[in-house]
This record gives sequence, structure tokens and C-alpha cells, in this order.
Amino acid sequence: MHRADYVIKRVFFALMTVFVAVTINFLLFRALPGSAVANFSRAPHASPELKATLTHEFGLDQPLWKQYVLYLNQLVFHGNMGVSFADNQPVTGELAGKLGNTIGMVTVGTVLAIVIGVITGFVSAWRRSGAVDAVSTNTAIVFYALPTQFIGMMLIFLFAKYLPTAGMRNEVNNFFSGGNTWSSITDVASHMLLPALTLALTLFGEYTLVVRSSMLETLGEDYVLTARAKGLPQRRIVISHALRNAMLPIATLVALSLGFIVAGAILVEIVFSWPGIGQAVYEAVATRDYPMLQGAFLILTLSVVFFNFIADLIYFKLDPRITE
Repeated sequence: MHRADYVIKRVFFALMTVFVAVTINFLLFRALPGSAVANFSRAPHASPELKATLTHEFGLDQPLWKQYVLYLNQLVFHGNMGVSFADNQPVTGELAGKLGNTIGMVTVGTVLAIVIGVITGFVSAWRRSGAVDAVSTNTAIVFYALPTQFIGMMLIFLFAKYLPTAGMRNEVNNFFSGGNTWSSITDVASHMLLPALTLALTLFGEYTLVVRSSMLETLGEDYVLTARAKGLPQRRIVISHALRNAMLPIATLVALSLGFIVAGAILVEIVFSWPGIGQAVYEAVATRDYPMLQGAFLILTLSVVFFNFIADLIYFKLDPRITE
């Protein structure tokens, strides 16, 4: 019964978090000065009639509470995130394509960061207080501290001669290749390499430090000392005993990090002009496109809450004592 109660509570907290986040998301952008209509009405031939028409078309002449009720009704019962103020197109359709672009690039970068971070953290803990530990830890701290845009710019300076540094595809090559599938895949992969590597270098440091800390804490436990007293090989102690029991914080960190895959890396996408959700958020902020911002932040909220829920379940699976 404790398990069922735990899962029900987690589901309830997740739903409440989504509701609160959607409400704050709706109010936050409308609390800012100015509006999209104000930007449009600055055009040379704009008239007060045009401004009034746009305000009515976007529903901005309605009371705030009525806008909120309409937004929730469309979102919950129709899955409609609204219409973009910038191009008058459905937000859901526009974000769907950008979401695929972001997930592909950020997944590659995040998985690469996890692999590098877990391996370097494991080796650092195994060879603690040595040269390998010092190099691994200091490298992780340096890359963790460097700004994302700085790492991206350095990679552009170093590899601009060899790899594409902007966009997702080379439309000229695609035109002459006749839309060949393999050519398109290699083209996207070459454009993805630098932004994904930038993201990996930005993220791997925290994995290294967390894995190292968790491993060192586990290696100091009594059961590890008992295993050493029994004369078990060091490799078996580290892998079978220490690493297995150190997986709790590692699994939690990985699950939480995956929640930010959907959000993308705004700075990375801007530096490399990657057409994902991060780039869409940047452009929507500049044009005060409320529906686009609400849709993007809703997707971010849902992904973070979902993977937080998954982290809670993993935590419970690895350590059932949390229900006590």
C-alpha cells in the first residue's frame, strides 16, 4: 500500500506543478510592458484602426481572466496552444518541427556528456589522489565554469575551416544531390557535430563531479571495507560493490537532466543558428509573441515535470526506504 500511496502522491504533485507553472507562464509574459500589437503598429503605414483590429484578433481586448479561461479551455480540451502573433500560424505545428530539431541535437550532446562524465568520474574515484584524478577533476571544473557561448565560439574558431558552423542543412548541396537520403543524413550530422559537442563539453563536468563524489562516498562505507578485508580484488570491489550502490544519485541526476533535453540549449542554438525551440524562444521574446512563448515553456514544463516523476520512481526503485 505504501508503494501505491507514494505513486499517487507523486502524480498529484506533478499535476499541481504543471497547473501552477501554466498559470505563472500565462501571467508572466502579460506583466511585461508593451505587446506584440504595439510592435506591429509602429510600421510606417499603421493606423489606429489597424491596431484596434489586431488587438481584437489576438483577443488582447478581453479581460485578463477571460483570456486565461479561454487559454486553458483550448489547451486542455483541444490541445491548442494558440496562434503565433508573428506569422499567424498555429503554435503547435510550428513547435512540433522545431522540437524534433532540438531533441536530435540535444540528445546527442547530453548522451555524450553522460558517457564522458560517468567514465571520467568513475576513473577519477578509482585513481583518487593521483595524477589521473587531478587532471580529470580540474578539467571537469574548468569546462563546468566556462560559459556555453564561449565554448561554442572557441569551437567555431578552431573548426570553422572543417565543419559547418551555422544552420542545420546546406540547401545548395541538398539541391544538387537531388534529396539523396544518405547525403541529407551526413549533411545534418556534420551541422549537428559542433553544437552537440558544445553542449557535451558544457554538461559533462557536473556528471564527472557527481559520479566521483558518489563513488568516493560509497568506497568509504563499511561493506566496502569488509570486502577489502576479505581480500576481494580491487576491480571487483569497485565495480560490483561501489559502483552499483553509487548509482542512486547518478540515476537521479541523469533522469533530471533528461528533462531539459526538450528545452534545448538556447545559447547553443543561437550561436550556431540551430532551428530549434531555443531559437524560437529567442525570436519570440524579441517580438513579444506570447502564444509561442507559452507553448515553448509549456513543453519545457511538461518535460521537466515528467522526468522529475521518472526520477522519483527510479529513486524509489533503487531505495524503497524513502516511503518509510
